[in-house]
Amino acid sequence: MENLLAARMQMAVSLGFHIIFSCIGMAMPFFMAISGYKYLRTGKPLYKDLTKVWSVGVAIFFAVGAVSGTVLSFELGLLWPTFMEHAGPIFGMPFSWEGTAFFIEAIALGLFLYGWDRLHPWVHWGSGVVVGISGVASGIFVVAANGWMNSPAGFDWIDGQAYNIDPVAAMFNDAWFSQALHMTIAAFVATGFAVAGLHAFLLLKNPKNAFHKEAIKIAMVVAAVAAILQPLSGDLSAKDVAERQPAKLAAMEALFETSKPAALVIGGIPDEESREVNYAIHIPYALSFLAHGDFEAEVTGLDAFPRDEQPPVLVTHIAFQIMVLCGTVMALLGLMFLLFSWRWKHLLNRNWFLWMLVIATPLGFIAVEAGWTVTEVGRQPWIIYGIMRTSDAVSSMPGLVVPFYLFTGVYLLLTFILVWLMRRQIKMLPQKYPSSVLNDNE
Repeated sequence: MENLLAARMQMAVSLGFHIIFSCIGMAMPFFMAISGYKYLRTGKPLYKDLTKVWSVGVAIFFAVGAVSGTVLSFELGLLWPTFMEHAGPIFGMPFSWEGTAFFIEAIALGLFLYGWDRLHPWVHWGSGVVVGISGVASGIFVVAANGWMNSPAGFDWIDGQAYNIDPVAAMFNDAWFSQALHMTIAAFVATGFAVAGLHAFLLLKNPKNAFHKEAIKIAMVVAAVAAILQPLSGDLSAKDVAERQPAKLAAMEALFETSKPAALVIGGIPDEESREVNYAIHIPYALSFLAHGDFEAEVTGLDAFPRDEQPPVLVTHIAFQIMVLCGTVMALLGLMFLLFSWRWKHLLNRNWFLWMLVIATPLGFIAVEAGWTVTEVGRQPWIIYGIMRTSDAVSSMPGLVVPFYLFTGVYLLLTFILVWLMRRQIKMLPQKYPSSVLNDNE
């Protein structure tokens, strides 16, 4: 039990750090490409400087993400040898493709960083686009592997062994598309709001700097569209989970009893002993419709599963509520931004709106962390859903708490280096751009 707790804590810390780097690596190159495109179309130095600044940020997060991802690969073998023994031959393909995408991304990033004034402008810009495409592909392949853990496919499990292995079927399992779509959109939402919030804070300190105004515009256009689309992908994911992992959905909604129809629970604190949800708002029929598209549909509750196969309800439910709350706030802010951009542009530079963006800076990453908590904790007690328990996959090596402290120290050091580099980069941002360098109608 001590080994299991230490191993799960170590994976939680590692994934908690790495997922932030991954999200930025997926989305930030596209912001860089948008500003680069604007520079090629307009020739304005502001866009060139913005592209260069963002490209340095991409490089920093790429380097740190490469280190944190390498640590994670070691941890899988160190902490979960039984899991890797059986799962490796089955879901190894997406990891192989992820490695290919990573190397393409590294090559393209090198061309972009060192190709200024050396490559043809559009070829140079294209290398930046390749960085973004490779980053997204890399994320999708990793999520496909995680999707396999939630929806095992591509093998026959007989007497504790896998036979008739089909790696292609394993990679394109029933969960990969909904999870990859939701995660990719989340990366753009989180990164967009973080970038916009940072530049909004800097604009408050230097209100006439057009550099920050344009950075906010680019980041928020992407973030707003993604935030509005995210509930649609969330609905697709919820319906998918309702079919494949009804125990996870029941834990997400703290549905202790199978209900027909089932009410949607908003907020509340689940009590797993009394099997009740305190302080919650219940919306009749809503969960039946959201889960199955039918207001009268039956939704499976936790009572349909043995106690030792039920996910931790308190953590899963609260994490799900945090994710939904953050997503709702960002979608509303995105709608405000698009509305102001359309009808009342002068409101975009008001201090109260800029402060809203500043406050929203961490919301996307809080939602991402909460969403992955739902995905991983909600799958428990299984590491391969319905096939292998997490407790059966953990290493028997004594003293796993030692690598937990060691790797946690590595991630804290990486974070310190990252913060130091980013603060240094922020201090070098240009302060020379008055609003007159941009056409307000552009």
